[in-house]
Amino acid sequence: MSNIVEIRDLAFRYGERPILSELNMTFPRGKVIAVMGGSGSGKTTILRLIGGQIKPQAGTLLVSGEPIHDLDTEGVYRLRRKMGMLFQYGALFTDLSVFENVAFPLREQTDLSEELIHDLVLMKLQAVGLRNAAYMKPAEISGGMARRVALARSIALDPELIMYDEPFAGLDPISMGVTANLIRRLNDALNSTSIVVSHDVEESFTIADYVYFLSEGRIVAHGTPQEMRESHEPYVRQFVHSQADGPVPFHYPGKSLAEDLGLEKTA
Repeated sequence: MSNIVEIRDLAFRYGERPILSELNMTFPRGKVIAVMGGSGSGKTTILRLIGGQIKPQAGTLLVSGEPIHDLDTEGVYRLRRKMGMLFQYGALFTDLSVFENVAFPLREQTDLSEELIHDLVLMKLQAVGLRNAAYMKPAEISGGMARRVALARSIALDPELIMYDEPFAGLDPISMGVTANLIRRLNDALNSTSIVVSHDVEESFTIADYVYFLSEGRIVAHGTPQEMRESHEPYVRQFVHSQADGPVPFHYPGKSLAEDLGLEKTA
């Protein structure tokens, strides 16, 4: 089975601050891959690297067999046409209708007629259950519905790769379940590859074929959702089972309270 994305020995930093180190990941075609970890672990940075927004300082990142970080602007845009992106909280254009939001990438990236764009947009909205909300504004629909509109926009061009940045953030349990089901169903219908960056263990494990866990910019564990549930790796156990005690401390590192209050002598 071929991989649509391959990451080999990748390192990335902002200035002198390391974000990702010795990163090795593969994303097979047709699969849903979850990338999980605490805030600041580098998950969203991986999506930005795949999209060509930033470049690694070391290593290789191949998209459809091409090193996206070595391509010129035209080459990056060519690969991006094969990608769909669901931004955190949707990022819809608030002044445009639901219909116009979904039509936007079709008008920007294709020379299709307005008649054909009309039909394609309604088909995408039908797929997410919102065809009858086509001419409403984002402010007139719920947060869960807005996320589904953003999902319809992300699949407007039938991309080979769809990236989801925290698709379940801020959603109620029903909307989370609906969104998760749509991600899985649309991935299979389009025969695409989905990369889901998320903190939500249950929804992600329900739809993912494979899971990567990041901590401090490194892969600490990877495997199927069932393997991650049974993992004895301390960080994974703490994350999956929502444990307060573990490798990720509750208190920010530094002096103790006793030292701050002058109750304990420092060496």
